[in-house]
Amino acid sequence: MFPATVHHIALTVTDLSASRAWYQRLLGAGPTLDEDVAALPGHHDGFHHTLFVLPGGTVLALHAHKHTEPADRFDERRPGLDHLGFTCADRAELERLRARLDELGIAHGGIADDELGHGLAFRDPDNTALEFWAPRSPS
Repeated sequence: MFPATVHHIALTVTDLSASRAWYQRLLGAGPTLDEDVAALPGHHDGFHHTLFVLPGGTVLALHAHKHTEPADRFDERRPGLDHLGFTCADRAELERLRARLDELGIAHGGIADDELGHGLAFRDPDNTALEFWAPRSPS
């Protein structure tokens, strides 16, 4: 049987210091772990990661690989991740988060409403597409 929850999401970043600071501001909390990970032959060449634990227990990891090109930027049109969505309770919470993004100087697309719910899209320093999303209230 397939597990019902996501344990962690790992995002490759080009500048770990800048991304660590940006996510710390966004999340309002510091990382729980920040360390080098030794190479694991047949699996990976080693990297540095910074871990944040989100409410609910999901881990958001920032990975810095030595061969990542500093000029690379995320593009959701390539195979792989399209965007990362964070659950919100309702549209009112999105309004508070929009104000928080404004306060932090983080550009966003405003709150978009569709038949399923409400989304607030924005991007991290590597252009990774992020979204706060809330379901539509029952009528």
